[in-house]
This record gives sequence, C-alpha cells and structure tokens, in this order.
Amino acid sequence: MTITQLEYVVAVATYKSFVAAADKCFVTQPTLSMQIQKLEEELGIKIFDRNKHPIAITAMGEAIVEQARIVLSESEKIHELIQKQQNNVTGSFKIAVIPTVAPYIVPSLLENYASKYPEVKLEVQEMETKQIITALYNNELDAALVSTPLEDSNIKEYPLFFEPFVAYFSEDEKALKKRTVTAEDIDLGRIWLLNEGHCMRNQVLDLCSDQIQRLQASRPYRYESSNVETLRKMVDKNKGLTILPELATFEFSEDQQDRVRYFDEPEPVREISLVTNGHFVRLSILQTLMDEIIALVPEKMRVQKKNRKILRIQSAKL
Repeated sequence: MTITQLEYVVAVATYKSFVAAADKCFVTQPTLSMQIQKLEEELGIKIFDRNKHPIAITAMGEAIVEQARIVLSESEKIHELIQKQQNNVTGSFKIAVIPTVAPYIVPSLLENYASKYPEVKLEVQEMETKQIITALYNNELDAALVSTPLEDSNIKEYPLFFEPFVAYFSEDEKALKKRTVTAEDIDLGRIWLLNEGHCMRNQVLDLCSDQIQRLQASRPYRYESSNVETLRKMVDKNKGLTILPELATFEFSEDQQDRVRYFDEPEPVREISLVTNGHFVRLSILQTLMDEIIALVPEKMRVQKKNRKILRIQSAKL
C-alpha cells in the first residue's frame, strides 16, 4: 500500500470517475486504474463498483476512503513539521471565499500576500457556502473564508472578525429620517435581497423574521440578486432599501454614505472565519492568511462585543 495509491482512491471517490480522477492526479487513466486494482488485490476487497455509472463506492470502500483521507492528511504533517522548523512558507494553497466577502477582501489580500510570501501560490475562487462545505469534505480546498458558525462538527472554524450589517435606503424612505434604525424599520415589502443559496440572505431574514410574510408584497415584480453591488444599484435606480455588510460601504460616495444607517443595539453582525476540514494540518500557511486578512479590516471589527448579535446563517423559510 502506498500514499500514491491512497491519493488515487480518494480522487476516484471524490469525482466518481476514473477519467476525471486521473486528470486531477496528472496521470493516465490506465495507470490510475492499475494502481487501484493492485491495492484492491492486496486488501482482498473491492473499493469501487465499476458496473455502476457514475462509479459507486462499496460499503467496505466507504470506510477505506475515509481512512485514506486521514492517512493523507497525517502524511502532510511531515511537510508541515519541516516548514515550521525551517520557518519556510511555501507551496500551493487553495482557498474559497463567499461572494459577499470576496470583493472587499480578496483584491488587497492577493496583492499583500504575494509580496510577503512569494513562495506560496494562492489559488482563490468564489463559492457559495454549501459548495465550500462539500469541497472541504472532498479535500478539494485547503481552507475557505465564510460566514460562521456553520455548526458542523467536521469543520474547524477560526473566527477572524465581526462585520456589522447596515441598512441602505433610497432618499424617499421614511426610515432615513432616523439616525439609527431597528428591524421594525426594514420594510420587507420594499427590500432588495440576495437570491437563495447565499447565507447573507438568511441572515437578513433572521434579522427581520417577524416581517417575512410581507416580503416584497407591494411590488409588481420580484427581483433577487447574486451580487451585493447589484443590491446597491437597485436601491439607487429603483428606490426601496437593502441590507449590506459594512465593508461594502467603504467606497461609497458622500451621497451614498448619507443614506446608510446603522442599527440600534444589539447591533446585527456576521462572524467571518477561515474554515478547514477536520483533518487539516497546514497551519503555518493558514496562520499567515489569518494575519493578513485581519490586517485588512478595521480594528473595531476584530473583537466581538456584548452589544452585538451574530445573525444565523441556517436556511430561513419565506
């Protein structure tokens, strides 16, 4: 049994295809198949049912794949120990970022990180939270920047900062006359929301849970966006209001800033964390990322205060 064989087994289990797994492992499909067959012969069991499409994992294969993931993770500790001893930070690192955070963190993070850690190749992509969790389970990602808590015992969370939510109004909204607002000032009949699949949508609905039945009830049409910036534009062009993460307002014009209102205490916030799967061991690179991300946000966001409320990200029902 070799580490390479275990890597091939995990790849096939992840992609449910010998062809796709071979492509991801940068080997030919016959080479990968032969190595897995040798492992199955050595163990005296079948890991995969090749008669099904897509490829299925046998009952015993499920246990072997899970153990293989653990073995591969543990083998990574050897490289981690060497890097830590030599104080080197090198290698490729795959990280995902949710779309409602990416525009405000990723551009500066890439610029700063590349200058400080030129030996690390960051591979960054935007993904929604459900996709991220699946990718972490399958070892397709090293880490992700998401809103937490996820309440998943198989995911490790490293909280970094607490970002307030703010209300953004068109100039004709009554609530704009107030210096600060409450959830009762948020008219869900006039709000612009992210579409389903975004955890921030559920956080907004959690904030306004008593009014969900009035969601966009007064409009002749309904529009939901996949982009925070589009929400701002919908308010500017089509009136109404939206809820934004505070980082989204930092480049607002003076007129736009005048139409931002903060919430009364307890201030609604979202917890932003780096997360990994339970077997993750590359802590040296993870720590450098944590340090660089924290440095990009205002100091007031780095500590959770008693007068703040972390909004839920579980699915909310309309």
